[in-house]
Parts: sequence; structure tokens; C-alpha cells
Amino acid sequence: MSCTVAISNSPVFSPSRVPSSLLCKASVSSSPENLTHALSPASALKLRLQSQKPPPQTSGLIRDSDDGASTSSSSPTVLKRKRPARLDIPVASLSFGGGGPATASAAEERGRDVVEVEGDGYSVYCKRGRREFMEDRFSAAVNVHGDPKQAFFGVFDGHGGAKAAEFAAQNLEKEILSEVERRDGNDIAEAVKNGYLTADAEFLKQGLRGGTCCATALIREGNLVVSNAGDCRAVVSRGGVAEALTCDQRPSREDEKHRIEALGGYVDCCHGVWRIQGSLAVSRGIGDQHLKQWVTAEPETKVVQITSELEFLILASDGLWDKVSSQEVVDIARPLCINSDRPEPLSVCKKLVDISVSRGSVDDISVMLIQLGRFC
Repeated sequence: MSCTVAISNSPVFSPSRVPSSLLCKASVSSSPENLTHALSPASALKLRLQSQKPPPQTSGLIRDSDDGASTSSSSPTVLKRKRPARLDIPVASLSFGGGGPATASAAEERGRDVVEVEGDGYSVYCKRGRREFMEDRFSAAVNVHGDPKQAFFGVFDGHGGAKAAEFAAQNLEKEILSEVERRDGNDIAEAVKNGYLTADAEFLKQGLRGGTCCATALIREGNLVVSNAGDCRAVVSRGGVAEALTCDQRPSREDEKHRIEALGGYVDCCHGVWRIQGSLAVSRGIGDQHLKQWVTAEPETKVVQITSELEFLILASDGLWDKVSSQEVVDIARPLCINSDRPEPLSVCKKLVDISVSRGSVDDISVMLIQLGRFC
């Protein structure tokens, strides 16, 4: 049995320029137990680097359209493995607002480092951290059902991908408002809870991975209904004093730890971070199918009446709150929003994000400022 050995492509040599003298015959034993190569001294391979220019690509060459490699019709046949077709992996669509998905190519999504919106009574600024893609999303809807005093806002901090955050941004408002209407506005906290749970159930039906923390604000009939699941936070300025309307739901919270353990789970601390089953650092949220036994989507809700004392509301992901305190956020925002001839709420959001980044945050950061005087 004999085989032909040829030199592979290199920056100096290509199959089209290998002279026939550089090919050698090797006899191979047919015994599978003892495969040996016997090369005669006359067929020893000698490589000589020549300074001559490579021959031009002319009619005697065939170019492979996939990789540009060329072969000579006069040289010995060299078997070449064809490069497989390029794989186009679908990219999760970007849907930062509540108006439906805006799809983007992978290149466009990589380039989307920031998202900023200035709307009617609200401003939002999102900045990508060190992840390849932004996993935060938000939703904002004003003039709900034609009522200028009714609105819905949400900030969603995804983990394990952006699919859960995007689903929540597109669907949570709808589920909550449907529950509110079904109850004719009564028992608003229960309506919001069922809206969260329904959105979670619908997301799980899709069999998608990942999860999301949520902080939402429903403004209706003069009331501010704030809810959260996870560690997104809502803080209101009451005459310049920061008032947290939500409490982070993490495994380190004693009541959350007891709830998880009562359901047969465990909580442990790894490198200073408390996690469920050694995995997730939040104890509530939408999604997280693999931990659903312990990670509930049931939110905690607080209802407050909107008065002149309530100046503005900040909804933000933990990328902000891990580096900037609630009172500091209010102190930074207030001079640019209250008693100013030209309020600059979007500048406030940007400034808060920049401060967090300057203090070492590498997470995605989303900050939304809602001017409550617009809805009084």
C-alpha cells in the first residue's frame, strides 16, 4: 500500500507552488498492529526557501470561492476539505420600551452600549457593563387607556441572557393592567401580584433560559403602586429625603432564607455573596426555570398616595444601588429636577450611571427618573 504526502498551506508554500520533487512515497505496513513508515534516503524532503515572487493567478488556477485557496491544474492532486458554511446564530431582539421588539443584528447589538430616552414625564438611561450584550430592559407607558394621569413604568435586570427581561418589558404591563381591570381597581396589590405570576408562567411555557429582576410603578387614580421581585429598587424623594419603597429580595435576607429552606432548598455564602443552591444571588424574579421551586415571581408591593411632597421616583437596577446610596441619589438628582427653570432629568440619569461606573461597577446599569408632579 502507498500514500502520497504533500506539504500543507503555509505563508510561504501553497499546494499550487509545490514542485513534484517535494512529494515522496511512503510504504505503509498493512498490519493494524504495526503501522510503520519507510522512507528511502533518495526521497528525503528538502525545503528550500526561494526569493522569487509567487506566480500570478492565471488561467491554470482554480480558486475556491469559500476560502480563496488556489490549486494548480498541472500539479499533483491535493485533497482539500471544504470549509463549512457560516453559522448564523439568532440574536435576541432588543426591546427596551413597551412598544414591541426592535430586532438588531449581532453587530448592531454589540455596538449598543447605551440607550437613552426622554419621554413625557420620565427619562431613562441604560449603559452596558462588561457583558457582551446588554441584559437590562425597561418599559414605559403614559396616557394609559387615554388617561393622562395613568402610567406604567418598569426596569428589568436580566441574568443568564436578556430573554426574560425582554419578555417582562413587553408583557408585564399588559398582564398587570388586565388584572386591575378585572378587579375594577379593587385590591390593587393582589392584581399586581397576579400580573407578575401570570407573566412568569407565560415565560416559563416558552422553555427559555435565564431570569430577570423587576421593579415596576403603576400610577393610577392618584396612587403610586410600586412593586419589585429581586434586587431592582424604587426610591422616592419626599421633600428631599430618600424613601425606599422596595426591599431587595436576596438569599441573605433572613425571611427569604427561611422561606427557601422551608421549601427544601439551601442558601450558602460563596466569596461573600449569598446564593440559592450555590447559584443565584436573588431570591425572587421572573424566569429561572431550574430554580423555580425556590425562586418565586411573587412581588412585594407598596401603595402610596401621590402628594406634592413626592417629587420624583427613581427606578434602577442593582448596578446603581451597589455603588450609590439612596440618599446620595436624591441629593444628586434634586438640584437638576426641582425648582429649576430647565429641569434636566436625563442628565441626572446619565450622571448617576457615570458615578456608579467611576466607583467600579462592571454591571449593566439602568436608571429611570419619573417626575411625579406630571401625574398629580
